[in-house]
Amino acid sequence: MSLKIIEFGSPSYQKMVELRFQILRNPLGLTFNQADLDKEKEDILIGFFEEEDIEGCCILTPDDKTNIRLRQMAVLSGLQRKGIGRVIMNFAENIARDRGYKTMHMHARKSAVGFYEKLGYQIVGDEFEEVTIPHYEMQKAL
Repeated sequence: MSLKIIEFGSPSYQKMVELRFQILRNPLGLTFNQADLDKEKEDILIGFFEEEDIEGCCILTPDDKTNIRLRQMAVLSGLQRKGIGRVIMNFAENIARDRGYKTMHMHARKSAVGFYEKLGYQIVGDEFEEVTIPHYEMQKAL
């Protein structure tokens, strides 16, 4: 296994987009458009690989010099609940911390709130709907 920062537009990035589509978008009847993907050029793109196969990923999008947002966290369905998400989160938090960010936040799907709470994230606000499903804003001091 390996964790790495993915270069936008690379073959690994294309694998990441496909994983995100498969896990996060397709079940909701959603797709990506090029404008959505172009916004990721300056983001920190993280992938978890077993040899050349991507098994999990996330995106870190800076808000400002101290706050960063976690987005598009995904792990292959058959590999969920096996610790891959926790490994990705630890890696992402370390990268954010090393780059000087003090707080990480996200819009967490309601079904994933327990996972993030185990990692020290707290709900900050009321439930809201995003991409047709319930979410919560969550954050953690790094």
